[in-house]
Amino acid sequence: MTTLLTGLQAATLTITLNRPERANAFNFEMITELQAALKRAAEDAGIRCVVLTGTGNSFCAGHDITEMLAAQGQEVSYREHLQQTYNPLILQIRQLEKPVIAAVNGPVAGAGLGVALACDMRITVETATFTVGFSGIGLVPDSAVSLLLPALIGLGRATEYTFNNQPINAIQALKWGMVNQVVSEDELMDAAGKLAAGLVAGPVGAYGLTKRLFNKSMLPNLEEVLEFEGELQEIASKSEEHKQGVKAFWEKHQK
Repeated sequence: MTTLLTGLQAATLTITLNRPERANAFNFEMITELQAALKRAAEDAGIRCVVLTGTGNSFCAGHDITEMLAAQGQEVSYREHLQQTYNPLILQIRQLEKPVIAAVNGPVAGAGLGVALACDMRITVETATFTVGFSGIGLVPDSAVSLLLPALIGLGRATEYTFNNQPINAIQALKWGMVNQVVSEDELMDAAGKLAAGLVAGPVGAYGLTKRLFNKSMLPNLEEVLEFEGELQEIASKSEEHKQGVKAFWEKHQK
């Protein structure tokens, strides 16, 4: 089964994360496929908007914990991994000069949160939750979460929810400006489709230049932050806190 589903309709490319048995957690294959889909969106003039969503009841649970467990028995560099995967992925979303909408169909955490926050707008179902997740396994935020989350909800709230690892519910997320709309599960894709249709009919070239402007004015150090996240993640990955955190997380979810 492919880890990604894509469909093009009315100049909107819908990309669906498709690992429902793992709560759509990223593995290397899915990241690679998503990078390829975004490259297609950037190069195809017939694509004027992108909608990113997930299969089933989850948007994305972050990085697959089984890959982290496997990495512990090897000398895997988390910094190099980020340089190959999430860092270029986040940059692709931000540098794609077309609107990108996250249709958040369920819980999102970790690197999945970074991907959702990198999108231009977020529509979420009422039951969705947003969990930073990294501290739960002894890691620091990556995938630009350390930059995008404080930018959207403020440093104090971002610090609180990173440290306590508690989920932010959809209504809180809306009040804090983290998401643009909250709808029922039945309405999600219709709402995303209507938003996309309006954007497709608009001045997409101007939208792209506006994204470039927002990146310059609000996220001028994005690449530097992504690199620094990788440096600190490399340190955190070698800690006993991380080893024990991954083990505890795995055991909890196997019961």
